[in-house]
Amino acid sequence: MIVLKATGSSSPPASSSHLTTGGSAASGDPGTSQVSPSVLAALDVAPTTLDAVGSPGSVAPPNRVGGSGTILRGADGKPVITYVGAEFCPYCAAERWALAVALSRFGTFSHLSGTQSASDDVYPNTQTLSFYGSSYSSPYVDFQPVEEATNQRAGNGYQTLQTPTAAQSSLLSTYDSAGSIPFLDMGNKFVINGASYSPQVLQGLSRSQIAAQLNDPTSPVGQAIDGAANNITAAICTLTGNQPSNVCSSPTISAIVKKLGG
Repeated sequence: MIVLKATGSSSPPASSSHLTTGGSAASGDPGTSQVSPSVLAALDVAPTTLDAVGSPGSVAPPNRVGGSGTILRGADGKPVITYVGAEFCPYCAAERWALAVALSRFGTFSHLSGTQSASDDVYPNTQTLSFYGSSYSSPYVDFQPVEEATNQRAGNGYQTLQTPTAAQSSLLSTYDSAGSIPFLDMGNKFVINGASYSPQVLQGLSRSQIAAQLNDPTSPVGQAIDGAANNITAAICTLTGNQPSNVCSSPTISAIVKKLGG
């Protein structure tokens, strides 16, 4: 089921999509495909590349929202990273790359699949990953992704896929009252509403072509995805007590943490 929110007369931000209506429930996920091993391997971007990219001015940083309150933790005691998006959404397509690169520094993904944004939306067919059906193992954070809809049309909307929990819906109500996606909450301390960079940089590229540029700090793709990943990494480091130290103690991440007010 898709979370429905009143839209009023204002339009959603240009960096995000908007969920307005749900379609029929999807049977499995017809909008996904297998990801090649080379694409998955490329998500483990070299630290030297990430350090070279830093935090470009063209990439929007996370917003600090939690003040000095308690970090949101899961049942296992680890900080919770909540992602809410949908497969039709081109801005979600862009943000997933950065989030996958960042989280690969704290743990390991299994069963990631490939997908693309809707062909009839802006930035059509943006190639990306899907978190639907995936799993993530980390000693540092608890990643809870929600893909609310596929990229397959169902009436005026898209086939519904996953439903946010009550706790996730509460986060959406608090920090995403406009109903924009992608939405990313990091421990109830940092929030990203919309994409950190424009999906335009990914237009016309296959998943393999995107992945091949992740380790090139001079490429537009590397600058956008790795820069956004560095910002996400820095925000997460403030939640984990700067662990793992080989990631969080790098001068690049430490400088971003300071900029974020961590």
